[in-house]
Amino acid sequence: MTFAGFLFTVLNFVMLSWYDWGFWASTDLPGSVPIPNWFWAAAAVNIFLAYTLDGIDGKQARRIGLSGPLGELFDHGLDSYSAFFIPACLYSIFGRGELSVPPIRMYYIMWTIFFNFYLSHWEKYNTGVLYLPWGYDLGMWGSVLMYLATWQYGYQVWKSELPWGISAGQLMELALHVSAMSNLPMVLYNMYRSYKDRTGKMRTLKEALRPLFTYGTFMFVSLAWVFLSPNDIMNRDPRAVYILSGTVFSNISCRLIVSQMSNTVADTFNWMTGVLCVAIALSLAMPAIERPLLYLLVVGSSLAHWEYGSTVVQQMCKHFNRICFKVTKPKEVTE
Repeated sequence: MTFAGFLFTVLNFVMLSWYDWGFWASTDLPGSVPIPNWFWAAAAVNIFLAYTLDGIDGKQARRIGLSGPLGELFDHGLDSYSAFFIPACLYSIFGRGELSVPPIRMYYIMWTIFFNFYLSHWEKYNTGVLYLPWGYDLGMWGSVLMYLATWQYGYQVWKSELPWGISAGQLMELALHVSAMSNLPMVLYNMYRSYKDRTGKMRTLKEALRPLFTYGTFMFVSLAWVFLSPNDIMNRDPRAVYILSGTVFSNISCRLIVSQMSNTVADTFNWMTGVLCVAIALSLAMPAIERPLLYLLVVGSSLAHWEYGSTVVQQMCKHFNRICFKVTKPKEVTE
């Protein structure tokens, strides 16, 4: 059910990639072709189905006695991927026009969302308890309502200037930053209480901060490429940058989720970050290959992440004597 819901989110992204690869469709600029109006209604339905299936899968698993680490990995691992799919789709509502935000600021929004998601799992890595932030539910319902409003009134409804001289796109930018970061105080408080009450993992400061170093180095390298890019890849092909960053982030998050479930030490450095460092060096030395290199990394990182995910799932299925995507009694599963 989780995977089926995730596919509805991916469907939205794939269709928007077809209609609006460069995020120009909602700008009214010469040569831009608007996204078909029917799509926004379909997008609202898809997100609603994704949210509903994601919300009931855990209850269904507990009802039939199949809840466990495998379901947790599926649920939160796919959520880490959706952390970039959902905001990237919403960006097509506003586009990169005058009354919206440029691609780099949308990139900052994604990093804020990434950080919020990662914080929750960093918290569980140290406390052993996962507190789900309310921002996810609010974001999903907000997405459904925004798609429906766009379907009913057209994307032009988001082009109006609001009081205090800000646009609807800028207001949405502020709302996403605030809602995403609202989880930070509670995470820090829960961490403090776990150490004070000695209810958590009681890791040393170095070990507790290890996952943040993995995330921090990836963020630093990704932003460095955007700022140092000789061909301005952020403005020339923001969607490719978003896909690459979202895929690597999901890989880092999934590895942290596996570490917290298995109570093992988290990675200090993700190998994909090292590949990005090499890509930056090659891009600076040979600017002509930067965009082909970006597309190569998009494909390569996606394949590597999918391979990692499928391998871990297969290993967990074997360990727990389960068959993936099939509900069976333990005695029905054979070696």
